[in-house]
Amino acid sequence: MDRSTFILSLLFTLTVSTTTLFSPVFAGTFDTEFDITWGDGRGKVLNNGELLTLSLDRASGSGFQTKKEYLFGKIDMQLKLVPGNSAGTVTAYYLKSKGDTWDEIDFEFLGNLTGDPYTMHTNVYTQGKGDREQQFHLWFDPTADFHTYSVLWNPHHIVFMVDDIPVREFKNLQHMGIQYPKLQPMRLYSSLWNADQWATRGGLVKTDWSKAPFTASYRNFRADACVSSGGRSSCPAGSPRWFSQRLDLTAEDKMRVVQRKYMIYNYCTDTKRFPQGFPKECRH
Repeated sequence: MDRSTFILSLLFTLTVSTTTLFSPVFAGTFDTEFDITWGDGRGKVLNNGELLTLSLDRASGSGFQTKKEYLFGKIDMQLKLVPGNSAGTVTAYYLKSKGDTWDEIDFEFLGNLTGDPYTMHTNVYTQGKGDREQQFHLWFDPTADFHTYSVLWNPHHIVFMVDDIPVREFKNLQHMGIQYPKLQPMRLYSSLWNADQWATRGGLVKTDWSKAPFTASYRNFRADACVSSGGRSSCPAGSPRWFSQRLDLTAEDKMRVVQRKYMIYNYCTDTKRFPQGFPKECRH
């Protein structure tokens, strides 16, 4: 079996084995579940609420957020990223709470020159502190079609997933004195903006505005989650499986395979950044 066939076979196996881990999800349309918050018309809800697009040009980017706040859940969204020469652009997709000591669960997709791979940047903030970056290249072209990017967030851990394949886990290690997001409800946000001062090769490659407008597309939002309002949280009926779900050893092994093949940066191995020793969570 050649390498490309092996990888495709592996990813198919990962998808089949992990999609059964989580409870059913419930869909909402963009016009009922989201507000376009900035961009002066550059964000659009289309197809009777089934499709949302964000655009970026030299004057402005655009963004949206959910009407609801969530405290734990499984959040899914299908994205199709900016095609062609997307260098300098960032498509951010994240959960975030309010205030100066916010919590955040963060996907960012850093554009690149035509034919070069996107960088998928992930981070977790607790009490306003982040610096937990892991970055990946994807095993497909994220601009050619829609793919599902998900966050599982429960009292035990946070899992980042791509097409239901786990790529990163951040465990609740509060017993070690490590803060974990569990008290602050978060909204889901997304934005498309220009970050050519740092996004592509550390800012060496600038945005080519002759290719504007740049457009990212969204569909099939699903939130199987506890909705927070007025200081109270309302969860789906029954006991949703995602609330207590943990990755078993098989899923952890498969996640490590993905990390070995596609991870391009891990703060837990950056000796220059942490000469006095890695953060405590890196040991677990």
